[in-house]
Amino acid sequence: MEQHKDKQFEAKNTLWPFLKRLFGVALKNYPKTFWLLVFGILVTAVADALMPKMWEILLDKLVLPQLEIFEQIKASGGVYKPNIEDFKPFILMYSTWIVIITLSVLVFIYAATQIQERVMYDLRKQMFDKLQYLSFSFYDKNSLGWLVSRITSDTNRVTEIISWGFVQVLWGLTMILALAIIMLTINVKLTILVLLTLPLLIIVSVKLRLLILKFSRKARKQGSELTAYFIEHINGIEINKASMQEAQASSKFYTKSAQLREYSFRSMYYTAMFIPLVIVIGSLAAVIVIWYGGFMTLDPIYGFGIPVLGAFFIASRSIFEPIFDISRFYAMAQDSLAAGERIFSLIDEDIDIKNKNGIAFERIKGSIEFKNVSFYYNEDKPILSNFNLDIKAGESVALVGPTGHGKTTVTSLINRFYEPVSGQILIDGVNYTERTLYSLRNQMGVILQSPHLFSGTVADNIIFGLKNKTKQDVLDTLNHIGADSLINKIDIEVGEEGGNLSNGERQMVSFARAVIKNPAILIMDEATSSVDTLTEAKIQAGIDKIIQGRTSIIIAHRLSTIKNCDKIVVIENGAIGEMGSHDELMKLDGHYAHLYENQ
Repeated sequence: MEQHKDKQFEAKNTLWPFLKRLFGVALKNYPKTFWLLVFGILVTAVADALMPKMWEILLDKLVLPQLEIFEQIKASGGVYKPNIEDFKPFILMYSTWIVIITLSVLVFIYAATQIQERVMYDLRKQMFDKLQYLSFSFYDKNSLGWLVSRITSDTNRVTEIISWGFVQVLWGLTMILALAIIMLTINVKLTILVLLTLPLLIIVSVKLRLLILKFSRKARKQGSELTAYFIEHINGIEINKASMQEAQASSKFYTKSAQLREYSFRSMYYTAMFIPLVIVIGSLAAVIVIWYGGFMTLDPIYGFGIPVLGAFFIASRSIFEPIFDISRFYAMAQDSLAAGERIFSLIDEDIDIKNKNGIAFERIKGSIEFKNVSFYYNEDKPILSNFNLDIKAGESVALVGPTGHGKTTVTSLINRFYEPVSGQILIDGVNYTERTLYSLRNQMGVILQSPHLFSGTVADNIIFGLKNKTKQDVLDTLNHIGADSLINKIDIEVGEEGGNLSNGERQMVSFARAVIKNPAILIMDEATSSVDTLTEAKIQAGIDKIIQGRTSIIIAHRLSTIKNCDKIVVIENGAIGEMGSHDELMKLDGHYAHLYENQ
């Protein structure tokens, strides 16, 4: 249930740091494209702002003079014939304006698209890279749905801000500045009256800010939890059907969907309130222009003619359109902030297990020593307490005992998937935290109880990550482990999660993948649990050959498979209950002997 609960962010005043970091990615990685975007937006905005002035020129220099000529000719009884030469300057000016607008729009569309896709690529790459190196403890606490939503929907939402959202806000700010300058050149008093309506819009916008942020955060969190729940129950559809839980699963999904609907609705509702807000305040400004500007037009003392009033009215109305775009950007940014917090929290996630220095293991001989090792996943539930175990190089050791008592934890610690809370683990007498992870894991082979196959052929999965291995190496390995039934299938596609192979075949591929590395330390966690008895017998014959001369740690519930191990360790409640060879433990007539006789 903890994995279904996504992190809830509560910090305030985080919008500016979020935008600063986001735009920093674009400026750092793609400066030329970013400044090309800025250039295209600025040219478009300035050209747009000049439209009212063009209308003033059209009315003052062309329309009104032509009307006067028309009235004069009409009064004299003549026929009015417009002179095309009078229209040419305006046609040339307007055509030039169209060309500039078209080219600048093409520039910023190209640049905005490039910025969005490239920054999206960068963020997804950073997140995926971080996921590859994060410790297992991170995955214990976070669900697949949580992670999927960050790579997909969250990155889409965030990169819209740096591309089309940026277009809106920079275009809007430039338009407001340019229109304000034009209006001031026409009439200062009327401009001040119009601009006095802007603080009202700002005050109300700030009030809506916290509401939008609050519910967008809740919506993003609920969306992740819904995705996690969906993935879990689709993957577990067989269990749902077998246990007749379809209705219950659907009911819980409806509940989670309803919560997401409520949060999303509230976020969108407050975002949409900007639209009527801008319309009302814009209408108020229009009333001021018509009322006060109309008086100035009627009073000759002001010299405020019809062309000037028309240009000012268009400018005053136009100045609220970019304000609406800025408000929309602000609302979009608040909504995207929730997604951005989730993305950057993942990118900034601390890696618990990492190299302390650049010193690498040389060829590992294989001795392993646990010295007073204590470990827990949750502090109130210790798994190992002052655990001590000495494994000699080349020794085969079997770990047996009840489920949940620490066997897999021991092997996970050897792999350094986790590190001890206290105590030390020594490999060849060296604390393995003082050596690089790569040099350790590159010399280890791991076979898990539930094998995972990647897309590709059988051969691709066996030589996974090993560029120096050939198909002949694959064939030799399959023969060596007794998996001859796969020899004729090495070129077939395994399908999604190995769906084209049986459970036993998938396990044999996993076994071959570990063995082909020729590891110094081999770990097998219930390696033969998913194969039939005959296949297990074949693999067991290969195991007996493979473990010769290398350190091997085997977890098995089928005790018949570990009789020949050099040492058998019975782990109970995170401690060693019994230890010795098969014959020694049988003579001891303890837990192992009783378990073996029962089997």
